[in-house]
Amino acid sequence: MISENVKKLLGEVPLKNPFGESVSVVAAVKTQHVSAINEAIAAGITKIGDNHVQEFRDKYAEITGNPERHFIGHLQTNKIKYLIGKCDLYQSVDRLPLAEELAKRSKSAGVVSNVLLQINAGNEETKGGFSFEEAESAYAAVKKMQALNVLGIMAMLPFTDDEELLRSLATKVRAVYDKLNAQDGNFKYLSMGMSGDWKLCVECGSNMIRVGTTLFGKRNA
Repeated sequence: MISENVKKLLGEVPLKNPFGESVSVVAAVKTQHVSAINEAIAAGITKIGDNHVQEFRDKYAEITGNPERHFIGHLQTNKIKYLIGKCDLYQSVDRLPLAEELAKRSKSAGVVSNVLLQINAGNEETKGGFSFEEAESAYAAVKKMQALNVLGIMAMLPFTDDEELLRSLATKVRAVYDKLNAQDGNFKYLSMGMSGDWKLCVECGSNMIRVGTTLFGKRNA
């Protein structure tokens, strides 16, 4: 079933978004068994995203196919040490102390860590991330940190059926992405869109989606 789901999704995702950028898929593998993850990779998934450090660490050696490894969940500073040198992209840099510790650990290990700044698009108390108003100053601060490479932004839209609101927020996130990228030109990724809203997000300019349920079905406990 997973193989069929992967092929179906990859057939539905457009090659490019309205801005002419290639659209990539990150399989969100939270709580998934290694066999399921490897089946998805064999079917065409090239990027996987973990939400929990322990899962990332425990499954790391068992993942086949050499996919890009992303971290997409809330990251505690005291757990960064388990990811350094193994994570290709930290998508959820949601606060400056996290960026500072990641920079410190990366420099000490002699590596450069690729990061996305997380935007709290719906200004939700239950989610981390910088507000729209904080985005520019946060980018300026992180950009100065040694051993970090800012490659774009990540956002999670609120869970709501109000498509007009979602479209408005997604468009605003894209505007922030373009504004920050104009200062640098180094951006590659606007990671926005999950199983329930990825089509809308791509229409609004996302070029990376994070999908779990669509590929694996209902999440394991």
